[in-house]
Amino acid sequence: MPEVFNISQTPITAHAFNADRSQLAVSFNSNDAQILARQGSEWISTETLAEHDKVITSIDWAPNSNQIVTASQDRNAYVWQQTPDQETGKIVWKPTLVLLRINRAATHVRWSPKEDKFAVASGARAIAICSFDPENNWWVSKLLKKPIRSTVLAVDWHPNNVLLAAGSADMKARVFSAYIKEIDERPAATVWGSKLPFNTICGEFASAAGGWVHSVGFSPSGNVLAFASHDSSISVAYPGGPVHHIRMPTLPLVTLTWASEDTIVAAGHDCQPLVFSGSEAGWQEIGTLDNGSYGSGSKVGPGSVGRLKTGAFATFRDADSRGQTSSGTTDTKLNTIHQNTITSLRPYAGSPGQITQVSTTGVDGKLVIWDIASVSALTGRMAAMSM
Repeated sequence: MPEVFNISQTPITAHAFNADRSQLAVSFNSNDAQILARQGSEWISTETLAEHDKVITSIDWAPNSNQIVTASQDRNAYVWQQTPDQETGKIVWKPTLVLLRINRAATHVRWSPKEDKFAVASGARAIAICSFDPENNWWVSKLLKKPIRSTVLAVDWHPNNVLLAAGSADMKARVFSAYIKEIDERPAATVWGSKLPFNTICGEFASAAGGWVHSVGFSPSGNVLAFASHDSSISVAYPGGPVHHIRMPTLPLVTLTWASEDTIVAAGHDCQPLVFSGSEAGWQEIGTLDNGSYGSGSKVGPGSVGRLKTGAFATFRDADSRGQTSSGTTDTKLNTIHQNTITSLRPYAGSPGQITQVSTTGVDGKLVIWDIASVSALTGRMAAMSM
C-alpha cells in the first residue's frame, strides 16, 4: 500500500530527500524552497530557503555532503549549506553564489555522484557544469554548448562522475563528457568512449516520433541510457547497439528513474507510475504501481487509464460523438492516487541497482511513496512494447 501525504494545496515542481529520508526539500511552484521534517504521518515546514527571485524549477540534495542545490527561472542557482548563525549560534541554511553565466532560465539541476560538481540545464541551449572555487568562495561554471539546438530539459550523471546525459527540446538525448581537468581523475574507458575531453559528444539519440525529451537516466551500470519524450514514448539506448522505442497509447511521461539494470519506473501526465522491464533484446511495459483501488474517484469502466477516462473527458466525448450532454457522470476525480500530473519521481529506498521504493510529487500537491514490488498489470488496454 503506497504512503500518501497531502503536502500542499499548490503544485509541487520538484522534491529531494536528505540521506536518511527524515527531511524533504520541496518547491511549491514559488521562488522559495521549503525544508520539511517528518513528524508521524505529516511533513512540517521547518525552514524556508529564500534567495531566488523567480520560480524554483529543480532541487537536488547531496546525501553525503548534505548540500542542497536549487535552480530557478531567475537564471541563478544557489548551493545551501548548514552553518551556525553568527548572531544566534543557531544552525541555519546559508546560500553560496553560483556563477552560472546563462541568460535564460535554469530548468534542471543534479549533483554528480562524488558531489564535487553539479550540472544545471538551461533555456540558453547550454548546460553549466559547476565546481567550487575555494579562493573566492563561490561556484564557477563551464558551459557545454555544442550541438544543443534548444532548451535543455533534463540532465543525469553517469556513475563515473564524468559523463552526463541531457535531454532537450530539440528532440534529442545526448551523452556529453563533463570532464574538468582540475577536479576529475582521468576516467577509465567505458562503452561510451575512452578519450573524453570536455564537451565530447559520446552519443546522440532521437526520440521515436519527434517529441521533446523530458527526462533522461543512466542505468545503474552506466552502460544504458533511457529517455522519455513528449511523443508518449520511452526509449532505451544501448551504445553501439539497438535503441528500443516503446510507444504508449497514453499521455506523455515526464520523469523516470532506474530501479535496477532491467527495470525502469516512469511517470508523467497520466498521473500514475508505470514500470518497464527488458534487456538488450527488447523492452516492454509490464504494469503500473497504482492499481486504481487506492484513488478516491469512482471507477469509470474497466481498466480505465489515467485521466483519459475521467468524467470530464466522457462529457466532452459524448457531446462530440452523440451530440448530447451526459448527465450521469459528474465525477471528475481520477481513480489514481495522484489527481494531476506527476512532476518528479525519485529513488526513495534501496541501493543503486536495487531500488525498492520510489517517491513521486505532482501538480496536485501530493507526495506518494511507492513499493516497486507491487506492480499491477494494466487491464483494458494492451501494454506497450518496443518496436
